[in-house]
Amino acid sequence: MIEAKRYPDPAIRSLDHRFEKYHLLSTAVERLATGCRWTEGPVWFGDGRYLLWSDIPNNRILRWDEISGNVQEYRAPSNHANGNTRDRQGRLISCEHGGRRVTRTEHDGGITVLADRYDGKRLNSPNDVVVKSDGSIWFTDPPFGIVGYYQGEPAPQELPANVYRIDGVTGALTVVAEGINGPNGLAFSPDEKLLYVVESRARPRNIVALRVSDDGLRLSQPEVLIDAGAGTPDGFRVDVDGNLWCGWGMGTEELDGVRVFTPEGEAIGHIALPERCANLCFGGRHRNRLFMASCTSIYSLYVNTQGVAGG
Repeated sequence: MIEAKRYPDPAIRSLDHRFEKYHLLSTAVERLATGCRWTEGPVWFGDGRYLLWSDIPNNRILRWDEISGNVQEYRAPSNHANGNTRDRQGRLISCEHGGRRVTRTEHDGGITVLADRYDGKRLNSPNDVVVKSDGSIWFTDPPFGIVGYYQGEPAPQELPANVYRIDGVTGALTVVAEGINGPNGLAFSPDEKLLYVVESRARPRNIVALRVSDDGLRLSQPEVLIDAGAGTPDGFRVDVDGNLWCGWGMGTEELDGVRVFTPEGEAIGHIALPERCANLCFGGRHRNRLFMASCTSIYSLYVNTQGVAGG
């Protein structure tokens, strides 16, 4: 574990006065675990007081216990799992590069395949996933896990890089967004009227916003909310005030960490980390502890807000 030598932690920077309400001055960034090759997909299990995350190249999911601080393997091999979340029944939902599928881990440990094909063709490599309050599962499917052996295995791309929805009742798979250049991290606004998606193959990268139809089945055309400039957003989550807490980095050490944006897309804060942050989630007893998956390590920070339920 690493902690700041003093409070307030100089790693936490306000870029705008609106960030000050979220910064707890008597908290610091902590490193909870290290020794991974590329951490992704953190997800909090409050009923068990533990965090799961993917170590994609090492083909495993790891578990950090809040009570003991111990780290152990939760699943290995993991089919090169990437993004993870929980559904509204508390079950683990995972995106698997190796299986080119989205799966659900049942309460008894069994694994159910939720989606692996669309229109008779294999998915690419499901990347990140969120669950809406109606039980539907939304995920991105870029080809990143089939371009080489490091995070999966090489394979032909059979489908465009789409955003999909799995119906929470029927299990039907539909395309809800096409033409997003490298769809990656995604999250809903607190009222679920907007879906935000990272466009990770745009230059520069963007975070786009798509309006959800009243019946919850369709999305509008994407509009750029955040031009990342030199930054590289990957995975992110939204707090109860609608702010976007985005994994950030690449390029220079100054960018590495988490960048915080208002719902209007204005940068207000930055949490500096020693390495690029790929993804994050809110957890802890009150959903006010930010868990940050950053290259080789997992970091945490208590903040003065809460992640939205289901995030």
